Amino acid sequence: MMLRLTETRRAYLMNGPAMIVLFALVAYPIGYSFWVSLHRQNLKRPKATKFIGLDNYFALWNDPAFLSSLRTTGLFVLVVVTMTVLLATALALVLNESFPGRGVLRSLALLPWAMPGVVNGLMWRTIFDAKTGALNGLLTSLGLIDAYQAWLSSPAGAFFLTAFAQVWNTLPFAVILLLAGLSTIPPDLYDAAKVDRAGVFQRFRQITLPWLLHPLLIVLILETMNSFRAFDTIYVLTGGGPGDATSVIAVLNVKTALTYTDFGLGSAYAWVITLLTLVVSVGYVAALYRKGSFEL
Repeated sequence: MMLRLTETRRAYLMNGPAMIVLFALVAYPIGYSFWVSLHRQNLKRPKATKFIGLDNYFALWNDPAFLSSLRTTGLFVLVVVTMTVLLATALALVLNESFPGRGVLRSLALLPWAMPGVVNGLMWRTIFDAKTGALNGLLTSLGLIDAYQAWLSSPAGAFFLTAFAQVWNTLPFAVILLLAGLSTIPPDLYDAAKVDRAGVFQRFRQITLPWLLHPLLIVLILETMNSFRAFDTIYVLTGGGPGDATSVIAVLNVKTALTYTDFGLGSAYAWVITLLTLVVSVGYVAALYRKGSFEL
């Protein structure tokens, strides 16, 4: 008993510094942001700071800007996650095959992931530019359009091009995860399926897809988190416009906290993003858990 107690104390002694650092860098900022969300706190009126409970959260549901950004965010997450999963699966299947230059192609596929969101936004804003953009130059030279177009001036064009830029930036990481899942599939399964004369789609549905279930779950959760938190690429590319076409919750959150200096309401926005991400992620796990055994 004395030896066990001593080992316990030794464990606390050895892990204590790391626990203190984690509390200071993770737990305290998270707890403090929730505490701020329960206050009316605006730097323009510092003397009016007051504890108001959940009033900031109730105020969101009566705010047309928030409800509009909620719809935009939901559609943005749906488009980005769907495009990412479909394109990442297709690319992973291609890059998993043996062909000359596969290593070079895998390395090139990683480049967009290494690009910061701000740089990604600047690059695509240059490409989509209405006067000097490379996209207009390419389409004009191919004879597909007669004159340069302002691609980001229409709400639908800005929304889908922003979603495309977000997918381009985060797609490589999803491809890596799915490639790792594909590498674990025993080749004997495909050989046996070919002996049974199973076609390409049958082999994908009965062998590949079940083995990719867990990597796909991770991709869904991570891409959903990234899409809910997407800010830098959207802000640089469109600034949330035109109108409120690309004004997702993250953009509204930063504008509220930094432009209007309303830290109470801004913190409430941040916690809404966190709760939405948590609910969707739990939904993914619950849906895929029913498909078979799964360990977290």
